[in-house]
Amino acid sequence: MTTSPAPAARTFSTIGVIGLGTMGAGIAEVFAREGYAVVGVEKDEDGLTRGRQHLEHSTARAVKRGKMTEEEQAGLLGRISFSTELKDLASCDLVVEAIVESLDIKKGIFRELDGIVSPETVLATNTSSLSVTEISTANSRPGRVIGIHFFNPAPVQDLVEIVRTVVTEGQVLADVEALVAAIGKNPVVCGDKAGFIANTLLFGYLNHAVSMYEARYASREDIDAAMRYGCGYPMGPLALLDLIGLDTAYEILETMYRQGRDRLHAPAPILKQMVTAGWLGRKTGRGFYTYEAPDSPVVVPDEQTPSADDKPELKHDIRTVGVVGTGTMASGIVEVFAKAGYDVLFVGRSQEKVDGVVAAVTRNFDKQIQRGRATEEAKAEVLGRMTGSVSLDDLKDVDLVVEAIAEDLAIKTTLFENLDDICKPGAILATTTSSLPIISCAQATSRPQDVIGMHFFNPAPVMKLVEVVSTVVTADDVTETTLALCDRVGKVAVSCGDRAGFIVNALLFPYLNDAVKMLEAHYATADDIDTAMKQGCALPMGPFELLDVVGNDVSLAIQRELYLEFREPGFAPAPLLEHLVTAGYLGRKTKRGFRDYSVR
Repeated sequence: MTTSPAPAARTFSTIGVIGLGTMGAGIAEVFAREGYAVVGVEKDEDGLTRGRQHLEHSTARAVKRGKMTEEEQAGLLGRISFSTELKDLASCDLVVEAIVESLDIKKGIFRELDGIVSPETVLATNTSSLSVTEISTANSRPGRVIGIHFFNPAPVQDLVEIVRTVVTEGQVLADVEALVAAIGKNPVVCGDKAGFIANTLLFGYLNHAVSMYEARYASREDIDAAMRYGCGYPMGPLALLDLIGLDTAYEILETMYRQGRDRLHAPAPILKQMVTAGWLGRKTGRGFYTYEAPDSPVVVPDEQTPSADDKPELKHDIRTVGVVGTGTMASGIVEVFAKAGYDVLFVGRSQEKVDGVVAAVTRNFDKQIQRGRATEEAKAEVLGRMTGSVSLDDLKDVDLVVEAIAEDLAIKTTLFENLDDICKPGAILATTTSSLPIISCAQATSRPQDVIGMHFFNPAPVMKLVEVVSTVVTADDVTETTLALCDRVGKVAVSCGDRAGFIVNALLFPYLNDAVKMLEAHYATADDIDTAMKQGCALPMGPFELLDVVGNDVSLAIQRELYLEFREPGFAPAPLLEHLVTAGYLGRKTKRGFRDYSVR
């Protein structure tokens, strides 16, 4: 039996780009920069003029920043020819369509290309949300049609999503993947599903943030600050939506919902209202925020902006702080308050554990001293403000107690019963829980109005965010004092109500769960999903990197809490996550999670 030889890899020399708006011009620039001849096509002379301007301005910026010389700029622009006729694409080896997101118009282009380009020419669409399969049906050779989704601005963003349909030929996929790598981009391969990798995961998260804002659970400023300071994201979700454009976001979510019928992708009602009102974000000068002018990035105060008069003040006199616990979080909180000038009394179960807190703070200081960021005198001052104890009774005179013990409701409620008996009247009792109901801790005391959540992030001395969580019975003066105290110790405080996940975990973990479901469905690999989110969305870590650091058992517990609280079917933990936990694959701490760390 003889086997036919594998088809030879294509050689790409001339690239066609249809549509020379911001994205199309950027794609043309990417290929021309790498030495390819480019044919740019627009529907009329005005379009060509705008396309030329995009290219000239973009390359001029690159020259100004020292990214290329004037000679290289001239060479790049010289490799691009312009036309208003599709027939001038006849000699192209690859044609990339980057026109308006209209299925009918795109299909018309692909139908017309059939009689123009050679049978071997690869046809690509840069669509970010439409079905590549549907577009390919307009061509008599759908096997040569593929999605090549660049991110804006194309010359800068390294990520490219390569979208294969069920009929895309294997050699076409391999050739395009090699080409994208050759032009210095990072290709990730995925199937043809609305949103592909990055938008599917990103817009689910953005829509959830809009719902949180619409429900008035937290202010726009606090939602954005929570994700920036709690997760290290470059922008908060609502500010990012203003940048993307609320109309664009609505269309992408609507397309994703129509295709997948996932209720979490159904656009939040307020999005439609804002789009209808013409509040589209930065481009119109008004979206979730108000801007100096259309297309301006400068935010100006509006009716929702907190006034300087509303700045929280210390309504309680806080001089001494108690901390219960001796783990990493407790040690960090002790360090935060002691560095800010507060006398801190911390309580552990044994003298050995108490000594461990002092050792941990000392180690942190020694590292800072070695780097020139602290002095021996500062270390001595901070350690001098710290007093350890093995008796809860020693907390009787403190003004604030922060508990940072095990995430077990029975243990915490017992502790709050004891603190209620021990602490003086008016002392604020705070919990650092990240997932348990604070009202249950409050109801274990005779003073629920004095109980509040202070959710620090790990490591507490480094992470800027504190979620200040008020229950339905927390007194206003307790909330205001806690917010003001966070500011005094150099933290960014955000205010929210007592429900599962607070702000950060409620937005973060459903996104992580969606990523696990995507992997479980064999839609894309863990490496490609991580790359897509880091490079396409500028996140500090990909979802699987983050899950393995957090711990799959911790992630599963939080996801279960969210599911039980909100009863949202989309929040049900992904079976793959449950299976990994059952198998003991908990992440880095067990050397095996979504990746195997034992061989590294």
